[in-house]
Amino acid sequence: MEPFNEEQVKQQVKVKKEKSPLVTSIISSTVAALITSSVFLVAGDYINKDQKQETDTVTTQTSNSNTNVQKVSTINVNSNSIADIVENTSKSIVGVVNYQQSQTTNWFGGPNAQAANKESDTVESGTGSGVVWKKENGKAYIITNNHVIEGAAKVEISLYDGTKTKADVVGADALTDLAVLTIDASDAPGGLTFGDSDSVRPGESVLAIGNPLGLDFSRSVTQGIVSAINRTMSVDTSAGEWELKVLQTDAAINPGNSGGALINTSGEVVGINSMKISESGVEGLGFAIPSNDVIPIAEQLVKTGKITRPYLGVSLMNVSDIPQYYRQNVQNSVQSGVIITGVEANSAAAEAGFQQEDVIVAVDGVEVDTATEFRKQLYTEKKIGDKVSFTIYRGNDKKTITVTLQSKQ
Repeated sequence: MEPFNEEQVKQQVKVKKEKSPLVTSIISSTVAALITSSVFLVAGDYINKDQKQETDTVTTQTSNSNTNVQKVSTINVNSNSIADIVENTSKSIVGVVNYQQSQTTNWFGGPNAQAANKESDTVESGTGSGVVWKKENGKAYIITNNHVIEGAAKVEISLYDGTKTKADVVGADALTDLAVLTIDASDAPGGLTFGDSDSVRPGESVLAIGNPLGLDFSRSVTQGIVSAINRTMSVDTSAGEWELKVLQTDAAINPGNSGGALINTSGEVVGINSMKISESGVEGLGFAIPSNDVIPIAEQLVKTGKITRPYLGVSLMNVSDIPQYYRQNVQNSVQSGVIITGVEANSAAAEAGFQQEDVIVAVDGVEVDTATEFRKQLYTEKKIGDKVSFTIYRGNDKKTITVTLQSKQ
């Protein structure tokens, strides 16, 4: 405790006495206005196991008064609109539990010990969120992130009333980080409407609903704005590096929110929450896959169970990532591109004559500096059956190899 300072106390008393009546009047009027205004509260909890709960975000709007006041809120509805949106949508946001295989040793042997002394079991590996999309033919279709269910031996859905039910995986795609699940329609609430993400503008209000940090915080609601559109994020996936188009938001997104909904003020899903930047000193950088990118992928997964893309059959590494010591083995004039580290037997690449340590520098004349750029050209600009020319360096020799693209099968 700091020592008592009589002189400082006198100075503070003096300042208080010298406040003008005008200031006092303004303060009194402000307090009165706040008392008569309608106040609504949206929870924006950020909880970390090493941190205490942060304060909620409070927004005020003026209501009845004798003065004509023009409302400037972007939410052109009544003061209960946020609560109404949450009430109407949150039941269709579900928990998704990933159970993976666990091997436990059977130490006691027994009659079948010689055939196998390990027992398979499933253990909870992680939780995320999902959005009920539609109900058809006795099934409810749920959209979530691929990384939420990847590697799962069993997937379980937790509904708003606490009911848990087994889900079937319809299909999943690692590059776009999307997956579709189904449960019995009788168990599920109605599906949500997906809006037009191309019409979303920076500054628009949005809500994020999901299960941050697990099912104990199921259907938590956070509020924010769309911070930016058409962002591109580099992500590492089980299918390789990829650049994912996303919406940026400052609505709090935490582990467990993945697969949940980003909802506009019309109650429409405009994005599937997917990731955040979690570095020391960084706050309010969350990202969602735009709804206009989600639905075509989801529809194809329902139709075929997978996303079929051209497949070359090579393993790649960025030339720029090769350690300097080994760079001397690469053609000196090649400073960028992708080097082939392996060629799959019987693949299109093997049939066309690609070899290990070939460096690909262009696809149909378009330069590629990284494996991500290479995949973008192959997967978004080309289709199965196309004839594509690849410009490569083999040692000091520059060559062109033409390949007819095939599917992975």
